[in-house]
Amino acid sequence: MKILLTGASSFTGFWFLKELAAAGHQVIATFRKPPAQYPDEPRRTRAALAQSLCTPVIGPSFGDPAFLDLIKSIAPLDLLAHHAADVTNYKSTDFNTLAALQNNTLNIATTLATLKSAGCNKILLTGSVFESNEGAGSESLPAFSPYGLSKELTCHVFRYHARSAELALAKFVIPNPFGPYEEPRFTGFLIKNWFADTTPAVSTPAYVRDNIHVSLLAKAYAHFASTIPSAPCFTKLNPSGYAESQGAFTLRFAAEMRPRLHLPCPVELKKQTDFAEPRVRINTDIPDTQSLGWDESAAWDDIANYYKQVYKK
Repeated sequence: MKILLTGASSFTGFWFLKELAAAGHQVIATFRKPPAQYPDEPRRTRAALAQSLCTPVIGPSFGDPAFLDLIKSIAPLDLLAHHAADVTNYKSTDFNTLAALQNNTLNIATTLATLKSAGCNKILLTGSVFESNEGAGSESLPAFSPYGLSKELTCHVFRYHARSAELALAKFVIPNPFGPYEEPRFTGFLIKNWFADTTPAVSTPAYVRDNIHVSLLAKAYAHFASTIPSAPCFTKLNPSGYAESQGAFTLRFAAEMRPRLHLPCPVELKKQTDFAEPRVRINTDIPDTQSLGWDESAAWDDIANYYKQVYKK
């Protein structure tokens, strides 16, 4: 397929692009800036690697005039994979939900009409398990944050306009991915402490979350992209990884890294007292790793080897 992908410089976007290209698809990907202009090393590295895997187009954002011109210039087109989203201060309670919604769906009616004129009748939209009513869990599945709310509203707007334009819309719901080229998040925090010979303390071990190898997530994404029906409809996939408490996942991660990093990888699981977030939120679709051609042991090796390079050990 000829695929137009947005958001390819993000952690998951880079891995999605990698697997789409490996599957033989022709990918045209939009980037906001050249690799050297991204603010930190993981993003600069990802952007440089991503641009070597696709036809990169720097500048256009979803729905703006340059984006519409791009669609026309690359017609015919088989699929729009819209992964980009407004994530500025996404962890903050001051996150601007309505501004993010506007950016994520800018000029959507005209954009979908332009896509249809370019022969494209399928859209793949990325969602989050932290939206309300996604996955399975506790407290009646509320949105976790204003950011989660913005993703939910984005999907509602896309569903309305895709149905009006008689286009197929598929939604791929992301849980908690981890792996190489990630910004310093939970597993990066653990690794950083281990290389510094300190013991990381985990303050929220009781939360039940769904952590998934980004390489498995990406293979599931590429396969899902290839199975979207051409007829107007709505389909969804919620791929699941290790659905367990954060404490159990921390111990799992340490056990896998210990022999690979040749470090003791100690952890301290504190008694959790703050439950500001829902206690349980997981995805529900178990990937068929054999049919996807994913090797779990190799994925753990890749994480260890990546961080050995980062910390020059």
